[in-house]
Order: sequence, then structure tokens, then C-alpha cells
Amino acid sequence: MSNIKNLLGKKLLFFDGGMGTMLQKNGMGAGEIPEMLNITNAELIEKIHTEYLEAGADIITTNTFGANPLKFEGDTGLDMVIAAAIGNARKAVNKFQSEDKPRFVAFDIGPCGKLLEPLGDLSFDACYDAFASIAKTAEKCGADLVIIETMSDTLEAKAAVLAVKENTSLPIFVTMTFDDSYKTLTGGDVRVMSAIMEGLGVDCVGINCGLGPEQIGEMMADLAEISSIPIMAQPNAGLPQIENGKTVYKVTPEEFAEQSEKMAKLGASVLGGCCGTTPDHIRCLADRCKDYTPVVEEKNITVVASYSKTVTLGDSPKIVGERINPTGKKKFKEALRNGDINYILNEAFKQRDAGAHILDVNVGLPEIDECAMMEKAVKAISAAVNLPLQIDSSDPETIERALRIYNGKPMVNSVNGKEESIEAIMPIVKKYGGVLVGLCLDEDGIPATADERVEIAKKIRDRAAEYGIKPKNLVMDALTLTISAQQKESAETIKALKRIKDELGICTTLGVSNISFGLPRREIVNGTFFALALHSGLDACIINPCADAMINAYRAFMALACYDEDCQGYVAAYAGTKSETTVTRENQAETKTENVNPLFDIILKGLKEQAFDETVRQLETVDPMDLVNNVLVEALNVVGREFEKGTMFLPQLMMSAETVAASFEAIKARIAASGETQESRGKIAVATVKGDIHDIGKNIVKVLLENYGYDVYDLGKDVAPETVVEEMKKNDIHLCGLSALMTTTVVSMEETIKAIRAAGLDAKVWVGGAVLTQEYADIIGADKYCPDALSSVHYANEFFGH
Repeated sequence: MSNIKNLLGKKLLFFDGGMGTMLQKNGMGAGEIPEMLNITNAELIEKIHTEYLEAGADIITTNTFGANPLKFEGDTGLDMVIAAAIGNARKAVNKFQSEDKPRFVAFDIGPCGKLLEPLGDLSFDACYDAFASIAKTAEKCGADLVIIETMSDTLEAKAAVLAVKENTSLPIFVTMTFDDSYKTLTGGDVRVMSAIMEGLGVDCVGINCGLGPEQIGEMMADLAEISSIPIMAQPNAGLPQIENGKTVYKVTPEEFAEQSEKMAKLGASVLGGCCGTTPDHIRCLADRCKDYTPVVEEKNITVVASYSKTVTLGDSPKIVGERINPTGKKKFKEALRNGDINYILNEAFKQRDAGAHILDVNVGLPEIDECAMMEKAVKAISAAVNLPLQIDSSDPETIERALRIYNGKPMVNSVNGKEESIEAIMPIVKKYGGVLVGLCLDEDGIPATADERVEIAKKIRDRAAEYGIKPKNLVMDALTLTISAQQKESAETIKALKRIKDELGICTTLGVSNISFGLPRREIVNGTFFALALHSGLDACIINPCADAMINAYRAFMALACYDEDCQGYVAAYAGTKSETTVTRENQAETKTENVNPLFDIILKGLKEQAFDETVRQLETVDPMDLVNNVLVEALNVVGREFEKGTMFLPQLMMSAETVAASFEAIKARIAASGETQESRGKIAVATVKGDIHDIGKNIVKVLLENYGYDVYDLGKDVAPETVVEEMKKNDIHLCGLSALMTTTVVSMEETIKAIRAAGLDAKVWVGGAVLTQEYADIIGADKYCPDALSSVHYANEFFGH
């Protein structure tokens, strides 16, 4: 039997279409658990698989989208359901199997149904464990590969990938879902997805669900430009609509195939369908695109990523902020000893505002648990600032833990030419993905000459290749030595840097400020050496972006080297300033916000550990409700506007909301102590409708509404219409929000709205969820369609007149 890896990227392969669509078409009712049909109606599942195989599918997907320990609520054991699902698929495949056209069974892993920390309360390890348990069962039961699909958070996708990689030998395909702004739930685009998933070593990466072939085709064009591994797409048959109480998709099989052909022309390796697609869609797709050949080419792009942002090295110099490092910093060391994460976050904010593109994170002190502190720092910084990180440690255990839980593709500082270092660090970087910094030193120390440093760089490159780490995922540090002790070596550093860049074609980095150690007016030497290094091809500049000499040299170079088009960045930074004026963005921001309430700034930054104490302090002189209305709500409004503009993302929005929650705890305590009654902004019910167990969106809405001062009655998930009506009556609630993720449960949403109307409740209902549209909302009788959590808050404010 052929292994799918032997065909992937060589022949265009076709997945099947929508399992849920076909189940609904065959009479599955709202509220039924699809995965249970693997046992209770195995004949139907096998029949659907067979129809897709007859239509030309090479790969069929098991009916296990919701079969994980965190989401599955059936009475039958999960292992039994998985075994039955794979067995049903295998029976169908065996009828069509041939050497000329091998067919494959893909074990389907969908989202776990919960938000991972810091957005939610599910830990990375718990998520990993859930996926690991089902992956083991899938391999044992004979799956040929795993498709991890419809992921909206790269961290959850990463947990699933590692769970499969570390517990099975199955090939891994990953597809993520994007909204109509072409972003994931956490704000990432296809470039972020590609960087992280390629770094993790998946076999195929792509896009599914959410949108139709036309929109997904546009994203696939971007993916084709950057991906060095096979790419795939499984679009919906357009956007869902409701006709006569049923969900329908209007893109015909012929239209679906025609639009998908554009992706085949781009060089896609795998095509298939998602919601609304049927065997007819797959038949037309396979007939129209069967003669196309995939294109898989190595893209020589050095890229790092956070959950929502990519930074490419080599196209122009980038700043790596060096301030999150205890070396020579007494206050920072004290903060680490005290576990003061807010000190670290403030350093991150300062460097971000001053223009850093990447943040170095080093928390190494002999007297603390470096591994635990690194994990805490990485999680906190990632939630507060969306810049990619450079994980900086000499301890392999610390590096591995940080790489494991980091939601992104980081730089890793560092490895060197010593065999001990290579053997300890390179396997970790290969496993998790990252851009590895190579230090040009070995067992004999730092060489005096450029020739010797280049030779060490070549050794690191060659040894990295043996571990499967490509040159594009390396950055070489030619090493900066202080001219106060080794003056001649500074010229050798510049020579080595230029040769590494020109001769080896590998990106470069330097810790620039080391050059002036032990000298007076260090900024003079630093700025001049920095300019020389930039001119010689420095790519990743490890500097303090808040230091005028460094940022001034950087901005001037960017303008002079024509990276700063029309000098726009330079003019924006210096227009209206005088030569003696401090002009970093950090200090401009301080001047602009010097009279702002400290609590306001704490909320904007999401410093929840500071929020409670600062609120207590201000309550000594400020009325609680004045603080709520004039500071807390106003700060959330500012965060909301930045979120809507795309300058802040969901993790930052949620961090600010949690910070407000900490402030509210202090306010509630003060009001309770005074014997007063806290004024509510209004009562709101929220629920995920009957038959739907996905409550991620509903939970985000709840958090935001609560932190705007509303009393939120969370009715949970899979909530029957009569339960919603009963709770609204009992608690005198006049505003209700309903959520649904699956197209099959939109009918339940309509039934709930009808029940509210039939009960004669004086209430408004808004709806939201991945499958909802304005047209949907209108058809099912909703009063308002809210496409995201923040728009739900806006509607509540409008309803209650706030």
C-alpha cells in the first residue's frame, strides 16, 4: 500500500467534502451528536464515504470532528466511537483501493471547543493531552494520516500537531479557518500560519471552512508565495443562507470547480470541500483539476512570528529589543527574584513603542527557577505585546519549555560551534521550529580573525543541515567585542558579518552595545559602530531601541539606504523636534500621556496584577462609579477602537478585560464594605443554542460584557429554547445573545427566537457565531447581528442607553 507522503506534492490529491452537510441531507436532526452515528447508523456513514470515493476523492475524512475528551459528550466510550469511525471509512476505502489509485483514511481532529490560556482557562498541556489520547487511538485503529482542521488559534493547532507527532508516526495535514478579514480568531494571517506550521514540520498546510472558494483562493495565492511545503484548501460552497428554514449554500458544483481551479493553477497539492459541498462538488472538482501538477518549491525566506505578526529578516534591518535581560540591571534582577512580571511587561511596552520588531527575552538568574520564570514571562509578554520573541537562554530545558508553549515561531538565542552546544540545542529547534542564532565561537573561544569566525559559521550551517535545519532558519552572530580591550577585533567583526551575509547567504545579528563596554560616553561608540554594521549587512540588530543614539542611527540609515520610502518614517519621528530634544517614541508617548490616570494606562497595557492595588489606592479619593464610568469603561472603549482598527488583537483585548475585572473586584469590595448597593448597567442572558457545544465565542462575549458592568446570566451551551425563555422570565431579562458555530444548529437559534417571541417577552435578541451573516440574522428574526464580541458590547450599550 502506498504511503500518502509518496504522492503528496507530486500528484494533485482530492479530499472529500462536507460530512455535516451530507448528514443533514440524510435526515440528521438538530441536537444529534454526529459522531455517535458511527455506531448507531454505521451504514449511513459508510454510504457517505462511498459516495465521495465514487466522486473521485483520494482521501476521506472520518466522522470524528468533535470526538475529543474535552468536547465529546456521548454515552459511548470515545475510543469505541473512534474505532467505529475509522472502521466505517476503511470499509468504504477497501471497495475502491487499487495500486493505480490508492485511497486513504484521514483521522479528523477538530477544535477542542475551549479557549487556551491566556484567552481562556485551558492549559496548553491539558489541550495536548486531549489530542494525544485520540491520536494514539487513531493510529492503533489504522488511520493513514491525520487532518487537524478548522483551527482558529495557532496555539491550539500547535498543541494538536505536537500531540500527533510525539505519539504517532502518522502524516499531519493542518488547515485553519479565517474570517472575512482573512484573519484567525487571534488575529493571524496565512503568513503567520505558514511560518508556525512549517516550523513544526507538518506535511501539508492550508485553509478550510469559513469562506467560499473565491475568498479562500485569494489567501491561497499569498500562501503559495511563502510556503515551502505542500498547500491545500477545503472551501465552503460559498456563504450559508437560509431557505424555508434550512441552511443552503448557493455555489453550484460547477462554480465550485471553476473557482477552485485557480488554486490548482497556483500549485496546490490538495483540494477538497467543507460546509455545503457534496459528492457532486467533489466530482466536478476532480474532473476539472485532475491534470494539474502541484508546485512545491523552497522559499528562501527567514521569518519569525508571533500569534498575529510575522517579521522577515533579510529584506531590511530589524530591531531586536535587548532590555528584557538581567545582565547589568539591578532593578531587573530584583524584579525576577520577586516574580514581578509587570516590570518585564513594562520593558516590553517601552521597546515596542520605541520601534522594536522582535523582543529578546532572557530571565536567567542562578537563584531562581529560570524555566518556570521563562514560561511565565513568555505567556505574559505574548498576551500583552504581539511582537515575535527571541528566546534567550543557555539552558536547553528552559529553551525547550519556552518553544513548546510559545504561540509563534521565535528566534532562539543561541547555539555555537561547540559539539556540546550543537547536540543540546539543534534537536530542540528542529522539533519546534524557530530561527536559530549561531554564535561564531567554539571550544577555543572567540576567534580573533574574520576568517576563523566564518569557518565556525560554516560548521554551524553544515551541522544544522544534518539536523534538518535549513540555512533560512539560521542567523549568525559574528560577535561584538569591546574595543576598550580588543580594539582590532571590531574590524574583524564587521568583516566577518559582511562575509557571512555575502558568501554564505545567511542572515546576521549582533549585540551592538557590547562594543563600548568600559568606555565613557558609550552612546557615541555604539551609534557609530551600529552604522558600520548596518552598512555591512546587519539584519537583526540587538539594541536598546529606547536609546537615542541607537534609534537615531537606525532611522538615518533606513532613510539613506532607501528602506524608508520618501523618508516618511524619519520625518514622522523628527518633524517639529529640536536637536537637543529627546525624540524616541517612548518619550513622545510619555509626554503625550503624562496626565492620564495611571489606572487608564494599566488597563490599556493589560497589567492585571497592578490593577487591583491601583484601584484600591484611587478609591480613597474617587467615587467608585466615577472610576467605573470615567476610567474603566473609557479605557475599554479605547482598547475596543484599537481592536476594530486592527492595531490590537483578541489576546490584548482579553488581557485588558481581565485587568478591568481585577479593578472591579476592588470596587465591589469597597461597595460591599460601605453597605451600598452596586448599580448594574443591565441584565443580559447569553447562550449557545440547542445542539451546539461550541462556546468559545459566547465565553468571550460574557467576559467583555461583565467588564463593562453588565450582569451576565450565562446559560451555557446546548441550551434548549424553553430553558432560555424560563431563565429570562425568572430573572426579568430583556436582552439575550445567542451563539452558534455549526450550520446545523442555526435552526435551533431560529426556534429559540420564536420561543422568546411566542412567550410574549419584551426582549431583544442578538445573534453571532462563525456561520452567521446579516442575511441569516434577518431570516431567523434576530433583532441584531453582531459579527464579533465587541459589537455585542456596542449593541448592549445602545440597548441600555449607555
